[in-house]
Amino acid sequence: MIAVPTAAEDRAITAAAKADPDAQPLTAKQLKAMVPLRTLRGRPKVENPKQLVSVRYSQEVLAFFRATGDGWQSRMDGVLREYVTRQSRKAQR
Repeated sequence: MIAVPTAAEDRAITAAAKADPDAQPLTAKQLKAMVPLRTLRGRPKVENPKQLVSVRYSQEVLAFFRATGDGWQSRMDGVLREYVTRQSRKAQR
């Protein structure tokens, strides 16, 4: 059962809280500067976000990259990006 304080108890609690130097109410300026928590969640937004796709790779390719440990998908992306860069340079010649 939850006990709701009486009006007198509520006033006493409020007075005690206001008297505590470590628990002062926020100023209007402080309240205005606050940012909702949901805007701070997750990874920072990137200029060039990666896209989620479904791709099928041979077992040998997956086994090789997985054996390199955590971050194997990023390493795979790096190899593919390097390939794209080399092919783009060849095409410009």
